[in-house]
Amino acid sequence: MFFPYFKQTIKTLFFALMVSGLSACQSTSGTLYQQIGGAEGNEKLVDAFINQIGNDPVILPFFEKASVAHFRAGFLTHLCDVLDGPCEFRGDTMVQIHTGMNIGESEFNRVVELLVAAMNERRISTPLQNQILARLAPLRGEVIHR
Repeated sequence: MFFPYFKQTIKTLFFALMVSGLSACQSTSGTLYQQIGGAEGNEKLVDAFINQIGNDPVILPFFEKASVAHFRAGFLTHLCDVLDGPCEFRGDTMVQIHTGMNIGESEFNRVVELLVAAMNERRISTPLQNQILARLAPLRGEVIHR
């Protein structure tokens, strides 16, 4: 899979848009949330993602003052909501969460790479990964340069 190797955000967004268009042609069994395994799959993916962050020297410093439990709870609900699960995310906006963090393009792309690594660890198929990333890609503008 070549998605994590894109280094320019424009390529990332183009790819996500292309994939979202192609995903309409794929047959699916339920929502993306159901396809990753529902609540149990969501928890395992989020935990794998947190583990990836915890082992990454570039991204971990952005979380040094964060509560892992708070981040986990929020991301579980946020991902559940984004993937059409039975959750409604009512937390702070992405702008509110990321303001003052000064996240650049390279850090944003690195977090995408860590999420892909977590999805690979959970053996989520590439087509399903691409659909998930296409749902998350529009958040880029709410995260970087804040």
